[in-house]
Amino acid sequence: MTIKMKMVALAVAAACSGSAWAAPDDERAKVELLHETTRSLIQLLVEQGVLKQEAADAMLKKAQQQAAEKTAQARAAEAEAGKTDTGKDVVRVVYVPEHVKREIREQVRQEVVAQAKLERWGDVNAVPEWLDRLKWEGDIRLRYQGDMFADTNEPEISFQDIGQNVSNTLEDRQRERVRLRLGLNANITGGVDAGIRLTTGNTSDPVSTNQTLGNYDNKYSLVLDRAFLKLRPIDDLALWGGRIPNPFFSTDLVWDDDLNFEGAAVSYAPGAQEPQRVFKPFITAGAFPLQEIEEKAGVSVRDKWLYAAQAGLEWTPSTRARFKLGAGYYQYRNVAGVLNPTPTATGLYDLSAPQFRQKGNSLFVVDTDANNDNTQGDYVYGLAPDYRIANLTLVADFAEFFPVHVIGSFDWARNIGFDQGEILARTGQNIEPETDGYQAKLTIGYPKITERHEWQAFVGYRYLERDAVLDAFTDSDFHLGGTNHKGFMIGGQYGLYKNTWLSARWMSSDEISGLPLSVDVFQLDLNAKF
Repeated sequence: MTIKMKMVALAVAAACSGSAWAAPDDERAKVELLHETTRSLIQLLVEQGVLKQEAADAMLKKAQQQAAEKTAQARAAEAEAGKTDTGKDVVRVVYVPEHVKREIREQVRQEVVAQAKLERWGDVNAVPEWLDRLKWEGDIRLRYQGDMFADTNEPEISFQDIGQNVSNTLEDRQRERVRLRLGLNANITGGVDAGIRLTTGNTSDPVSTNQTLGNYDNKYSLVLDRAFLKLRPIDDLALWGGRIPNPFFSTDLVWDDDLNFEGAAVSYAPGAQEPQRVFKPFITAGAFPLQEIEEKAGVSVRDKWLYAAQAGLEWTPSTRARFKLGAGYYQYRNVAGVLNPTPTATGLYDLSAPQFRQKGNSLFVVDTDANNDNTQGDYVYGLAPDYRIANLTLVADFAEFFPVHVIGSFDWARNIGFDQGEILARTGQNIEPETDGYQAKLTIGYPKITERHEWQAFVGYRYLERDAVLDAFTDSDFHLGGTNHKGFMIGGQYGLYKNTWLSARWMSSDEISGLPLSVDVFQLDLNAKF
């Protein structure tokens, strides 16, 4: 029997015994005390939801009736035995054992103490229990960005003539930008969490949450950047669904830091919550819809998907060294363009063109005259190759000079889906394979800047060929986004206050092949996290 059920039974017994007889002053006081305590106990059970008010009223009424019946029976028995003295106020009290009284008092005390702790009685800063299951997080970043172009660059019109998304190649640009992110993580119940995040940005660029200042003091828009459920049916296993954070171990060579994934993912990492464990394997897989296309008669363009899997191992041989290796495979389905079969079939396969591109990937014309007006700018471009990316990521973290760390990372990617013969047959173009990319980076300092005077410095080199990765989802800052570039990066961070830091970086890049395009980008950021 549960504690609450026992309390109900004891309350009934006490109610019956406490109201059975009248009493002289000394005994009457004890009975009245027990009676009032019992009534208070029953009322507490009503307030706690153990009893309904109707049931409590019925219980008391029944107890009173039973007590009246017992009183009448006892008096009748005494009268027959000749024990009643009408000249005196004689009272008989039903005896309640002391252990019953103690049990009632102890159970009431435990229940009240538990409720007081739960609801934090007497705490002026107390909040409802459900608020403790919500966790807010956010950050704001103010940025100055300078984009500087070489005088030897090809004019932007030449890039647009071959379908590349380039709008400026010669005029330096200065921008002030702001980014705000506000997230809420809610623990629904054990093993079930939900998350949402609002950010600045727009619904047409998946790899940037920046808002450029200079809109004549107009207001900014907020977009829903994340909305997901996370289930943890057993330890070390997590299931994600919705618009989720990047679930893969990676750098920004393949995936931009601001990119979130739409779809479902599963990750299994046995021993991930055991700090003393030396080897921690992990595996992650997911299916993510990229573009849903309504089926039409005579059109074979299908929905575009990304299927992804990654396996890896984290090795911690000591408290001063950590290594993490991940091997991933990212397969895009139905992203390659489909050529309209005849000039009269204008627009038939236009939906095979990607919804979003940065620049760099090999393209071909899907539709030569989208509006039938012989205007070259109306061309619709599709991706020439298929993309199936093999990816290897390695991070080594040394803390021999703790709290200062020395962190080295290496990331390599290759598009093993590039088939030169198949591209020639589908597009009529003989495109040479440029399918490799890599990035090496060295970081010295604090892994994360959280306190005043903490610091970090880094230097790195990147080489990313035209079709090594999908240009839509790679880093949007280096070379101003996309692929087909090589160059270095250097920068650092410094803590100004708690959770407030200043960061700066310089990125210098040149094209690997094709039209000349050299870009230097400088970013100075003031960051605050809350």
